[in-house]
Parts: sequence; structure tokens; C-alpha cells
Amino acid sequence: MTREPPRPTQSELEILAVLWEVGPAPVRDVQGALEVRRPTGYTTVLKLLQIMTEKGLVRRDVRERAHVYAPKLPREKTEQQIVGDLLDRAFGGSSSRLVMRALSSRRASPEELDRIRELLNEIEEGKE
Repeated sequence: MTREPPRPTQSELEILAVLWEVGPAPVRDVQGALEVRRPTGYTTVLKLLQIMTEKGLVRRDVRERAHVYAPKLPREKTEQQIVGDLLDRAFGGSSSRLVMRALSSRRASPEELDRIRELLNEIEEGKE
């Protein structure tokens, strides 16, 4: 049985977001992308990436002098794990409570609402 990686921390999610956006990258590139949002030291990013490698959240390619890091899972799979965990812990497994709380706490754009309607229609038709 394959064990899923642990849920990423907030800092690890920020790094994963960079890697999902730009693709596999060395520490310097990840640190540069994070620096745009808030001051982030190179050694901090390096240490986090080392921890993330040990946890199984990223993989490290050591063929180049500057090691290149890439997420182990696609964004969708990680989001699915996080939402599943939140659904169980905070909403007692109730998808409807989660969705209602999400939609009442932050305004969805018209495009997002259209996509939600499409998804609901697909689910009702048995496509998903």
C-alpha cells in the first residue's frame, strides 16, 4: 500500500505553489519567487525544501550542481487531500456544510459560480 505524503504546512504550501506555477526549479528560483511576496531567506527555503523532500512532498534532482526540486503530487491531488482532511475534521464529513460555508464566507466570481453549476450538473448526470 502506497502511503500518501503528509499534509503540507502553510510555508510548504507556498513553496509548492511556486513549483506548481513555474515547474521544477532550484532553491534560488523558489526563493526569488517567494521574495516577491515577503522577505524570505535562501537558507530558510533550502531547509524547508530539504524537510519537504524527507516528508515526500517534493523530489530532488541532483544531476545538476544546483539541485532542482519538483512537487511529488499535482496541485489537484494535494488540494483534494487538504479538503478531505478539512471536511472530516471541521465539517463531520458533510460536503454540503463545507460548500455552504465556503460560499457564504467569500464572494465567488461569476466565472466560479458558472463552474460550480457545471460541476453540480456533471455530478447529477453521473459524469464525476
